Amino acid sequence: MSENKKIKVGITHGDINGISYEVIIKTLMDPRINEMCVPIVYGSPKVAAYHRKVLNIANFSLNHIRTATEANPRRANIINCVSDDIRVDLGKPSREAGEAALAALKRAIADMQGNLIDVLITGPINKATIHSKEFHFHGHTEYIEQSFGEQGDSLMMMVGERLRVALVTTHIPLAEVPQQITAGKIYSKIRILEESLIRDFAIRKPRIAVLGLNPHAGEDGVLGSEEEAEIIPAIGRLRDENRLVFGPYPADGFFGAGDFTRFDAVMAMYHDQGLAPFKSISFEKGVNFTAGLPIVRTSPDHGTAYELAGKDKASPDSFRQALYMAIDIYRNRQRYGEMTAHPLKSSEEKEE
Repeated sequence: MSENKKIKVGITHGDINGISYEVIIKTLMDPRINEMCVPIVYGSPKVAAYHRKVLNIANFSLNHIRTATEANPRRANIINCVSDDIRVDLGKPSREAGEAALAALKRAIADMQGNLIDVLITGPINKATIHSKEFHFHGHTEYIEQSFGEQGDSLMMMVGERLRVALVTTHIPLAEVPQQITAGKIYSKIRILEESLIRDFAIRKPRIAVLGLNPHAGEDGVLGSEEEAEIIPAIGRLRDENRLVFGPYPADGFFGAGDFTRFDAVMAMYHDQGLAPFKSISFEKGVNFTAGLPIVRTSPDHGTAYELAGKDKASPDSFRQALYMAIDIYRNRQRYGEMTAHPLKSSEEKEE
């Protein structure tokens, strides 16, 4: 592995009416980015120019290319994925914006499958406008999972400087969560989380905390049965395998008392249980990472933020961290692959 290799970073433009282009442009304006990677935006030169004009950014431009193989290693590049008559309507959801987001995502995934880019960073989308016969998923995570794995292979993980939170269930109605909380699913998701912490974050023996589903983690069955019937058996099985998994913990006290600082990651049962405290603690620089897949995909932890579109008020910090993290994880995977490709033989094997 060459530590000096420039990684090709594919970036999808997300919703063109939101803040995606603002955070992408503000990140790529830093010349140091071009020293560590080759950025390739999958989007629209016309839309990019429109956002630059609205934001009054005159000292930056994207290098127009037709394919990822033409990328200039010293520039931030852009591939046109939409028609030239596309229309931007800042701050408003539109079907046209959803179609443009999907077109960019499809092109980037095809290039990732063709090994033309090394990592993928996705700009935020509007789940309502992108939804179609082609995109009948709850979000990026599920769509990308189908493209590179099988259902259930991936894990949504939010990563910040002080906290990593993974989710057993993701974008489903709250009423459907209890039936999805099974010992088998919890076990498999924690196994994916542990493997990712080892391979992607270089943590040798990760400590994982598991939250309960019900208030007070069920209060010994008084406030719900899921802890006793599903969560505790899954934890027990993992502990029997000598894995450092602990819980279940009541979510309110766990985060309120700062207990999360004693663990390498936290497994939450449902979306808001994990993301509400995460965004309270790490919103400015949080990153959404899809663990468990053969590719590296990250995204900022915020949405389209229509209310900020075109006002030069959007912070690029989360997107910038998503780019840095994608590069770090890519390199960690390479190192892990090298270390495990030729493991040291035991003394017994050497004697034989």
